[in-house]
Amino acid sequence: MEFVILNNGIKMPVLGFGVYQIPEAETKQAVLEAITVGYRLIDTAQSYFNEAAVGEAIAETAVPRSELFITTKVWIDNYGYEKTRASVLTSMEKLQVEYIDLVLLHQALSDYYGAYRALEELYEEGKIRAIGVSNFNPNRVADLAAFNRVTPQVNQIEINPFHQQVAEQENLVERNIQAEAWAPFGEGKMGIFEDPILTEIGHKYRKSSAQVILRWLIQRQIVVLAKSVHKTRMAENFDVFDFHLSSADMESIKTLDKKESMFFDFADPKTVDRFVELIEVRKNRRN
Repeated sequence: MEFVILNNGIKMPVLGFGVYQIPEAETKQAVLEAITVGYRLIDTAQSYFNEAAVGEAIAETAVPRSELFITTKVWIDNYGYEKTRASVLTSMEKLQVEYIDLVLLHQALSDYYGAYRALEELYEEGKIRAIGVSNFNPNRVADLAAFNRVTPQVNQIEINPFHQQVAEQENLVERNIQAEAWAPFGEGKMGIFEDPILTEIGHKYRKSSAQVILRWLIQRQIVVLAKSVHKTRMAENFDVFDFHLSSADMESIKTLDKKESMFFDFADPKTVDRFVELIEVRKNRRN
């Protein structure tokens, strides 16, 4: 495993296992198998409704807690100082941990300033080892970094060969904030696994397109999350530390950048409307 060092000195694995869209009933087994494969970074969120199952896996694994790096994210409906603080403590109970390695604010909506103050406080109390954000655009990240006691350690954003986020990463590097990629495979959209450039590079190293994508992100010094419920695929995704993409390979992959999200346009006001709907859907599910 390779690691990055966050701006507060915390060591974070560069490759992690995400549990987004894994049903709660399947999450515990998936996490246990991922840990067996070698993953130590496990990423969940309040809005995934599977924190408790992740906690069961943490409690059951023989791997010491100190070797695991557990991330969760505060959902928009729990924003605001008091609600955020209470929700993180609830997440700790579900995860069955005495501390969480990284807590992120899931979206740059609603009272994220009040929510961030709660994260700062929990961080200073030692209940969280690192704090950050997810899906925050460059000016919102700059705002948080400039006007708060604790600079965010991480911004988790969509990064894949079709949406490379080069300028966004440069902004994060300038502010000493670690970029972390969700949807590195774009959920298989737009034929990403069959892309000729990625498959040709894969053939050269006897690797899959997915492995090429993960290696590309790691070489950009971006932490990346991969997800699968199949142990063989988990192992394949983890097997990316025995080869190195050439500078020519990296330049070839640059040409794939379409410079637009495969999922959300955060500059579009209708995206806010969409998240308002998601809040209600998740609220009804929780109730």
